[in-house]
Amino acid sequence: MDDWLEWARERRLLLALGAVVCFAGFMYWSDRPVTQPPGILAPEEPLQTEASGEAWTFRGYKLTPLARFQLRARVLGRERYRFDRAAELSPVDLALGWGPMSDTRILAAFTIRQQDRFYFWSSATMPLPAAEVISHSANMHLIPATEAVARPLLGARTGQVVELRGQLVRADGPDGWHWVSSLTRTDSGDGACEVIWVEAARVADR
Repeated sequence: MDDWLEWARERRLLLALGAVVCFAGFMYWSDRPVTQPPGILAPEEPLQTEASGEAWTFRGYKLTPLARFQLRARVLGRERYRFDRAAELSPVDLALGWGPMSDTRILAAFTIRQQDRFYFWSSATMPLPAAEVISHSANMHLIPATEAVARPLLGARTGQVVELRGQLVRADGPDGWHWVSSLTRTDSGDGACEVIWVEAARVADR
């Protein structure tokens, strides 16, 4: 009887370890970067036009439209958020690059990371002036309008090309908390990120 119990415990342990290994493998496979050939993948500048519509409420927050916005850009990084205040609205940030910052040859010189709702880049060789890097890449806080819109955003992989359409917004909570989108591509630092109400999203390898 004792031998059988020991065998059962060992079997449960092996099954648990197997499940962990399988899950880790799946996560690595689903998050692996997409390799792209040299060349600019997203040549167009983001398109920003006059805001449309009135403010609306979403999950207890007032969202005020600031500008219509759409872009096609390369994913430089994706960061999932679950526990900060903004996660009630935005479960994911995408660091995005367009123009020269969508070119594999340029990006090879950069180290890119995301943390605490910021996007950081560094380069020992600087193939572009810093102003060009700033004006052709950004960290964007994404508020999916629906679950169908959220799925491709949450699954986007570094190297893929994403197309987004929606509105830059200001979000106000009932307790005075607020989150305001940048309205220019040339700023940096605190407050420089776009806060986007995403109405449509498409992700492709190219």
